[in-house]
Amino acid sequence: MQTIFELAAKLKTLREEKKELEEKLKVIETEIEETENQLSQEMINSEVQNFNKDGTTFYLQTKTYASIRPEFKQQVYDWLKANGFESLVYETVNAQRFSAFIKELLEEEDELPGELKDKVNIFEKITVGMRKAGR
Repeated sequence: MQTIFELAAKLKTLREEKKELEEKLKVIETEIEETENQLSQEMINSEVQNFNKDGTTFYLQTKTYASIRPEFKQQVYDWLKANGFESLVYETVNAQRFSAFIKELLEEEDELPGELKDKVNIFEKITVGMRKAGR
């Protein structure tokens, strides 16, 4: 029984450490973004495209990010397909929702429908949940 308590304590410590590191990572990511914004603005103001510092080259680059406005999603998909860009369009299923759906099916029917039986991989993993005592 001592082994169970030792493992439980280790699990709790590791999860707490993970949470602390995730919180620290969020702070660092925010600081990186702020510093990058300040540095890029200073470089623009100084009309400097690139420079070397301590063996590292820093340079301005422009990245383009695009997304389809939700209300025009199907129209853009249709345009892409009609203009030879069908390789950009693909259907997807949310993995968590699909897993929940399969779990519900299995709870109701005890097995997958015949059409899905050989087409879906199912993996179950036993984990240990944690919560504060008294809840």
